[in-house]
Amino acid sequence: MSLLNGFWSPNRYYGFLNTFKYDEEKVVLDKYTIVESGRTRTVYNWLQYFTPEELEREFVEDGFSIEALYSDVAGTQYDPNSNEFAVIARRS
Repeated sequence: MSLLNGFWSPNRYYGFLNTFKYDEEKVVLDKYTIVESGRTRTVYNWLQYFTPEELEREFVEDGFSIEALYSDVAGTQYDPNSNEFAVIARRS
């Protein structure tokens, strides 16, 4: 089974994905194990989740300001009940 339509290798491989969620830290780990005929490798992909307020704090600390907030990267008007959001930020 080639995960992600062969993303991990141009050769035939078996891919395994294990996901670990750490709610308190707002972090998710996607652990990919890629098994090819000559090698096996593991890739750890850490993802951190933010609320709009937390992200704004991070930006402000590093000299940015948020110009716009959307519910997705297509520019849909922000809805606080959305499962995702996108921001436009600019260096202050």
